[in-house]
Amino acid sequence: MKIFKRILLLVAISISIVIFVNYPKLNMIAGYSAKNTASSVFLGKRSLAFTDLTDNNFSPVNLATDVVNKDKKFATASVANLLTRKAIYREGLGSVLTLQKSDEIADYLTPKRTTPDNSTPYPYGNGPQKDTIFKTIDYAKLNKTVHAIFGKNQTRAVVVIYKDKIIAEKYAKGFSKDSRILGWSMTKSVLSTIFGVMQYQNKIKVTDRAPIASWKNDERKNISIHNLLQMNSGLAWDENYDKISDATKMLFLERDMTKMQEEKPLVGKINESWNYSSGTSNLLSGIVRSQFKTDQEYLDYWYTDLIDKIGMNSMVLETDLAGNYVASSYAWATPRDWGKFGLLYLHKGNWNGQQIFSKKWADYVATPTPSSKGIYGAQFWLNANGQMKDVPKNMYFADGYQGQRVYILPDQDLVIVRMALSWMDENAFLKGILESIH
Repeated sequence: MKIFKRILLLVAISISIVIFVNYPKLNMIAGYSAKNTASSVFLGKRSLAFTDLTDNNFSPVNLATDVVNKDKKFATASVANLLTRKAIYREGLGSVLTLQKSDEIADYLTPKRTTPDNSTPYPYGNGPQKDTIFKTIDYAKLNKTVHAIFGKNQTRAVVVIYKDKIIAEKYAKGFSKDSRILGWSMTKSVLSTIFGVMQYQNKIKVTDRAPIASWKNDERKNISIHNLLQMNSGLAWDENYDKISDATKMLFLERDMTKMQEEKPLVGKINESWNYSSGTSNLLSGIVRSQFKTDQEYLDYWYTDLIDKIGMNSMVLETDLAGNYVASSYAWATPRDWGKFGLLYLHKGNWNGQQIFSKKWADYVATPTPSSKGIYGAQFWLNANGQMKDVPKNMYFADGYQGQRVYILPDQDLVIVRMALSWMDENAFLKGILESIH
């Protein structure tokens, strides 16, 4: 009996140690699942069952058990009844993880939105586009290329836009042209564009030093906004989603996501140390906020001067608990509206006759960051080193987790949107589309 009791004690101790060691990971797992569930159900308008079967059905997130309260608009996720996280939905701001009880009843501001234009044909409105058949397009090959990436590649949507016309469009079961889909890190490209708009309006100069008070007395004072946009500041940051890292702690444990990167030391030379960092993007969101006298102006500006201005009326930018747009990760929009974003760059900032940002800004975001080996610009990814060998080197794109993409091909007058749950052979896909246009 004594031996048996000792064995039980050892088992209990072992289990306790395992729980203690992995408890922080449980926090991340439950946090991801609760936040993703709340956003999927209330912003994406999907069911809990569909969300669990698709968006949350990968290890270790699938260890969480999700519950949704539709009346009170929140979702909870629990891992083996050891830890539970809660995400609340706020109309106009999306979903956010709570950190304490008071977060659930806190007052919050919401951005003012404009009324969508549903009569003007796409892309300059949301109305039906006029039928256009291009004799130079092999539609059979085009559609075959598009259809090939559905199914096993978990593609959810593809929109191909040529000369301002949708020439191919397909959606997976459960999705349509009206489905909002999370762009993940494509949000960084939206953030970059905000800086382009602000610079065009003489509200900011990206060549100026970053206005961070805590950096004034050390070497970090020499970091420019430009360095931050190019992820080339030299600041420490661990962008790893397979473990507890700076990125996961920021997204699932921080009230104010703009602060973590600010607090990091220099570990490399400024303008010589490219390091991909979601913390940098959220720091930049905080810099945008600092340019406005009120929080309401900050919230409104992204929509009035960019998003709604080009008719991306479906887009919702989610904020953290402190009211900052989570510019690293959390923009939702329909595939067609993501296409409008690409078209704005294809036309070098001109939207139906109105200049939104300088023509030079499109060139700026597609200029390779020093030490990035030609793969990164200013919050956009590049093909400058020809890693996609059958695709023009001046193609650049917004890139998000699990294969979210907005490809911009200037010479071909082409924008391609792909939303998904997994990556694919991008070179083969783009090559197939390019070969279908003569």
